[in-house]
Amino acid sequence: MKISTKGRYALRLMLDLALNNTGEPVRIKEISTRQEISEKYLEQIISVLNKAGYVKSVRGPQGGYLLTREPSQYTVGMILRLTEGSLAPVACLDGEVNTCERQDRCVTLRLWKMIDSAVSGVVDKVTLADLVDWQSAMVDNYVI
Repeated sequence: MKISTKGRYALRLMLDLALNNTGEPVRIKEISTRQEISEKYLEQIISVLNKAGYVKSVRGPQGGYLLTREPSQYTVGMILRLTEGSLAPVACLDGEVNTCERQDRCVTLRLWKMIDSAVSGVVDKVTLADLVDWQSAMVDNYVI
């Protein structure tokens, strides 16, 4: 499994909003500068996040974007699945029901399920609030 730039940038965008969660909207231009990601690409990503209700848009001269929930209510898995789709390592685990004709005799299915469970166990446990804490710890440990 490889997370695309869309998924990685969506996570960075959401983290930036969480880190700058002052109650005032955050402009895409500011996020673009801090994260070193093109504004156009961020606009495409924020549109997906907005449609899903993860962020809200505030129009006007002081406009921008805000998280719709507390950072602790977003998991990394929620954000990645929204932008990446399924995180399953193989197609037969993509949906709710495995329709593979070989599943009864596929010894590797057990391995794929273990990998899927391990990935989900991480991304569904780690929240934006955790990432904010990790960022804070990195800054606190930075030696000048």
